[in-house]
Amino acid sequence: MCGIAGIYLKSDLPDAERVAAMARRLAHRGPDDTGVHIDGSLALAHTRLSIIDLSGGHQPLFAREGRLALVANGEIYNHVELRAELEAKGHRFATHSDCETILHAYAEYGLDCLQHLSGMYAFALYDRDAERLLLVRDRLGQKPLFFAELAGGVAYASEIKALLPCLPRPLTINPVGLAEYLQNQFSSGADTLLHGVTRLSSGEALVVERGAVTRRWRYWSALEVQTQAIAYDEAVKHFDGLMETVMREHMRADVPFGLFLSGGVDSTILLGLLSRYADEPIRTYSVGFPGSSVGDELEVAERLARHFGSRHTVLRPAAQAMLERLPHSVWAADELMRDFASLPTSLLAEEAGRELKVVFSGEGGDEAFAGYGRYRASALESGLKNLLAPGTGGFRTSGDFRGRWPSRVFGAALQRALPLARAPFVQAWRATPAAWSRLQRMQYTDLVTALPDNLMVKADRMLMSWGVEGRLPLLDHRVVEFGLSLPDALKVGGKQGKLFLKRWGARFVPGDHLSARKRGFKVPVGDWLRGDYLQRVARVMLDNEALQEWFRPEGVRLLLERQQRRGDVTKNVYALLQFALWHRMFVEGDGAMPPPRVDPVEFLESR
Repeated sequence: MCGIAGIYLKSDLPDAERVAAMARRLAHRGPDDTGVHIDGSLALAHTRLSIIDLSGGHQPLFAREGRLALVANGEIYNHVELRAELEAKGHRFATHSDCETILHAYAEYGLDCLQHLSGMYAFALYDRDAERLLLVRDRLGQKPLFFAELAGGVAYASEIKALLPCLPRPLTINPVGLAEYLQNQFSSGADTLLHGVTRLSSGEALVVERGAVTRRWRYWSALEVQTQAIAYDEAVKHFDGLMETVMREHMRADVPFGLFLSGGVDSTILLGLLSRYADEPIRTYSVGFPGSSVGDELEVAERLARHFGSRHTVLRPAAQAMLERLPHSVWAADELMRDFASLPTSLLAEEAGRELKVVFSGEGGDEAFAGYGRYRASALESGLKNLLAPGTGGFRTSGDFRGRWPSRVFGAALQRALPLARAPFVQAWRATPAAWSRLQRMQYTDLVTALPDNLMVKADRMLMSWGVEGRLPLLDHRVVEFGLSLPDALKVGGKQGKLFLKRWGARFVPGDHLSARKRGFKVPVGDWLRGDYLQRVARVMLDNEALQEWFRPEGVRLLLERQQRRGDVTKNVYALLQFALWHRMFVEGDGAMPPPRVDPVEFLESR
């Protein structure tokens, strides 16, 4: 797992110090090694977290006597099989790195090489003979990649903060991206919160020739999945073989690995599978908040850890310790993304990173196998919502700021952008085939919006900020295709979701656990943003210039008073607090890392 960055200019030579500055902004993603390659108007930079071929995987990697050069972030899970295939065709490898297979696959198949890669990745491959730079993001968007079209060429990087040395100042905020964040808890699609910075979408590739973008396309799409007329027993036979392949590929590493064990269905099934295939006890990690208003599932996780014999670590952080992680987690996320779970995920990653470089996690199961409660809304509820907010069949219609709050709190620019906040959901919904069911449409909408632009931001960025790689077997594209293709009756029924996965997993996981009601992982931020601490937050927020520029001060004051009085607008207050922190780091500042632990109020008060 690594960080990549670089520049491809139309005529000028890249500034070596600027390229080095881009790489420094990604040092957290790759603390083990750094490599820079400049070839004419092209620059490639790489920071490495060594997982496979610890001694020989330095990047950039080269092939065809240096005429092909590569920097890559991620893992090619089928590298063993792909390497054997390419060696049989005469290719000779210089390293044992899984990423070197990308180079030789490109040399053999050209742009069609993307169909031969299985894994999570973002990479930049330069073909000197064709003067072509290929930028690619994996099928489900597990690994991030951004680019900026500049006056003199194109810059790209794993994270926005690494693009800041290349962007003209002052930076300007995209109000549509900001409105999406405020209403949806994340921005989605190609546009980001910064004008001029573009997000490469999941399953997308981009060609840059002589410093200009010449082609952009989706090389994989879940829209091609067709529903199977398949019964449970037949589906099980197929899934047994698929998951054995997926797990064995995902467990390839030259370093030990662990598992984030939430106590939910997905992480429990992964613990059962890892225990089946691993040669030693699995290291597992859980976090909870005993005594809070949200409760936790620590007892469930500990019981599962005992059942499977894992080496289990439990974290019970105090409120202030969690709040002091907020500035660092906002910096790590890079994009504004309001997910309370980023704080404990960051804590887990730091703890796991003391002894591990790889951690498994269960993200993807809810999207692939329809586990979310929002997938089971009644026809009446969906119909009413669709009347109020048409375009998505009543799915994802409600923004986080509701009722009179948008008109009270949002400034003029945000008010104008507000009607476009749902556009990513509407576009995804309308793209689905007519033959698909409503359930499949909901799954797909989440797969191309909330999954890559929200859930994966947390899964990738929180872990990588502590030099830890996350592996997500339930997000292997073959697993997602399988889950999406299942008949609805194998996925949802009554008040239960994820029926197939639960029934399948019950053969090796305690069945009563899988049938329990889904609680979800909750973080008691509402408990923390009250009383004296909220008074401190209110003081600094009401004086914040960025908030005054984009929001109505009187509305912000009313919002804070409502939170102090009733505690029911926590996510709205938290969203504004995160924006103030992000603005300080990325718009006013240069994207430098804040202290790992610092009180958010003290951070905003400092200059």
